[in-house]
Amino acid sequence: MPSSKLLEHLPALCNIVRRIATEAGEVTLEHFEDSGYQGVQTKGDGSPVTEADRAAENVIKAGLSSVLSDIPMIGEESFAAGDIPSLSESEYFWMVDPLDGTKEFISGSGDYTVNIALIRNKTPVLGVVYAPVKGEMFYGCEDGGAFRYMEDSDREKPIQVRTPPAKGLTIVASRSHGDADKMDKFLQDFKVEKLVKRGSSLKICAVAAGKADIYPRFGPTCEWDTAAGDAVLRAAGGIMTYVDGSPMTYGHADRKFLNPEFIAWSEQFLEEME
Repeated sequence: MPSSKLLEHLPALCNIVRRIATEAGEVTLEHFEDSGYQGVQTKGDGSPVTEADRAAENVIKAGLSSVLSDIPMIGEESFAAGDIPSLSESEYFWMVDPLDGTKEFISGSGDYTVNIALIRNKTPVLGVVYAPVKGEMFYGCEDGGAFRYMEDSDREKPIQVRTPPAKGLTIVASRSHGDADKMDKFLQDFKVEKLVKRGSSLKICAVAAGKADIYPRFGPTCEWDTAAGDAVLRAAGGIMTYVDGSPMTYGHADRKFLNPEFIAWSEQFLEEME
């Protein structure tokens, strides 16, 4: 299929992006140690970075460019290095986090992911979230549904958000980040059954797969942290909103691609809240 036609056939493009994410994930596994990663460096903003981050992003950048060479890419490590393409005249762009959950990776936890998202007019329309250690992949696209794939069984199954259970909500929260006081205040308005802590964008995917009901994030994140999971969630019948209820958008170079605080939940739940 000609590359220009791929944008009109997002499920086909999603399959290609899945292969690229898998290749990048294999690169991260070459550096992964469950006893903990040695050789951590620090970026200018104080956040940690590893050789796995940089190597995986190189794989993704080359792969995406070979498929759709005229679509710019915003990558976490490219941005840190000052490689920031202009998006002012781009209907589409890629948003990439080659290793989301670097602290999890460094600690030897498998709760890290490779995130690749396609953004159209500031809205995520395709997303792949791959957890290499777990052999687990979440992916979805506009009008194409959302899926979970497990490597050990070589099977995929459709996923969707669930109706919030009457017995109480399952809340998913960050293992390493966030504002606990704001979280407690927000949850006062809900009947909560349990709180689950996860790393990386797997928190968003838990909502998309109907394993959790809300993921509130009160603390700093960047657009590459959330874009792929956001696309999967939308394809599964959910949405990520700012705290005022408006949908999240992407490509905000003016704020250095930083996200305001947000909430991930099902669209049905949001409608019931309004």
